[in-house]
Amino acid sequence: MATKLPDDPAPWRVLTSEYLVKKFWHTVRVERVELPTGAVLPEYFVTEFLPWVNVLAVTPDEKVLLIRQYRHGLGQVHYELPAGTSEAGESSLEAAARRELLEETGYGGGRWSPFMVLSANPALQNNLAHTFLAEDVVPTAPPHPDAGEDLRLHLVPMGELAALLDGGDVVQALHAAPLLKYLLRRGRR
Repeated sequence: MATKLPDDPAPWRVLTSEYLVKKFWHTVRVERVELPTGAVLPEYFVTEFLPWVNVLAVTPDEKVLLIRQYRHGLGQVHYELPAGTSEAGESSLEAAARRELLEETGYGGGRWSPFMVLSANPALQNNLAHTFLAEDVVPTAPPHPDAGEDLRLHLVPMGELAALLDGGDVVQALHAAPLLKYLLRRGRR
């Protein structure tokens, strides 16, 4: 929950709202909104997504599970956390994260805890990315990625993680931030 301060700006008032596209991976609405100042923005576009889940998974011998896959938006391959989206009707984000980790890596078990909640772009998107810390995960089944995924699993020793981040090998900000937070916490111990 975000901290609320007495002098926070007031929310905008939605005057009209219309869906331009409504598909699972691409839902966009346009709204006419009135700001607290009285100014009216005739077209403000918002992209809707279900909540996203990321897993910062660490093995008993302190290796971090990272995947590499081609990302068509950038046309590049980088390191990422195992991640995905929750599914319509899925009531537990942790269950969605456990499902994604198993599907993409074949790992499971361990101790799980909520770790970080981020927004990719709070100005234009309505969803949050929920990162879970999964410690002491072990292989439990063969991976079975979705048909649109071509993944390579890498078990990265803890001592190499900072260099990957510093070298620009993790460009997905919603994945870099939890990795940096994890390294910061470890450094404070």
